[in-house]
Amino acid sequence: MSIKSVNEYGNITIDDQVIATIAGISAMECYGIVGMASKNATEGFFELLKREQLTKGIKVSTIEEKIIIDLYAVFQYGVKISVVAENVISNVKYSVESFLGVQVEKVNIFVQGVRVQK
Repeated sequence: MSIKSVNEYGNITIDDQVIATIAGISAMECYGIVGMASKNATEGFFELLKREQLTKGIKVSTIEEKIIIDLYAVFQYGVKISVVAENVISNVKYSVESFLGVQVEKVNIFVQGVRVQK
């Protein structure tokens, strides 16, 4: 699904991939995030995605011009997960709302794993 708006100059359509890219880049800027993981981690195994594939670890749902973002992330070992998650949520919400001008209803974070940084 995508977000559509009409103004005096024409129609604007924002694809979910654009929203996922903005959310992924803003999440990766936060301290404590190692990367995004694939959405379908099974049996405790997860795949850490490369920077070019960030959108595969993000699910975007749009319902009546409101956005729900699900982030599947890998956190750094030793950080307080709740603090990092709150920072990621506020950063993603701010970035998407300021870039696109639409309201973000929820940002959900699913911690897929913890990794020791080298």
